Amino acid sequence: MIFVIRASVSGNARDTMTVDVNDETGDQQSRLPPRPVLPDMAAARSRGPAEVVEAHWQALRLSWQWKHAVHQIRSPGRPYPRIVPLLETAAAQPRLRRLCPFTSHFALLFSSSTSYPWTVQAGSIEPLHNGRFKIRRRSPFTVIGEVETAEEAVALVLELLPTGPEPVITASADEHV
Repeated sequence: MIFVIRASVSGNARDTMTVDVNDETGDQQSRLPPRPVLPDMAAARSRGPAEVVEAHWQALRLSWQWKHAVHQIRSPGRPYPRIVPLLETAAAQPRLRRLCPFTSHFALLFSSSTSYPWTVQAGSIEPLHNGRFKIRRRSPFTVIGEVETAEEAVALVLELLPTGPEPVITASADEHV
């Protein structure tokens, strides 16, 4: 399909520009995988904070898998931070799995509240473009290390979790539990 756009470029109202929607960009868009179907957060909220936490884990995994697949199509050969393996490794740890995960600027964080404002527990893990992982402490917010694998990163963040009783997962004011 070809669109003709009329615009005054050189002062002449008859100037036109032709745009072919079947160009390389349009073709690339058609090859993208379909967006994933994410969990129904409203339904999860109606079942309580534990269900919201589980829905967040599923939504993050599906969203980042899709973003990674899109990146491979749009930028083949360019490195992509290893957030998908990080999410899988973190989700396998029961102490982290019961916290509500969220990401910010590729960093993975864990909260004892199920929505903003987050109550961050432990620290954050940031997958880097060089394949490594940077771990930051929650308070004071400082870098405590950089490691090679997701397993090492998760082990470090587990050490940063508060000792004693597990944090209580809380719902936000708008979540009816």
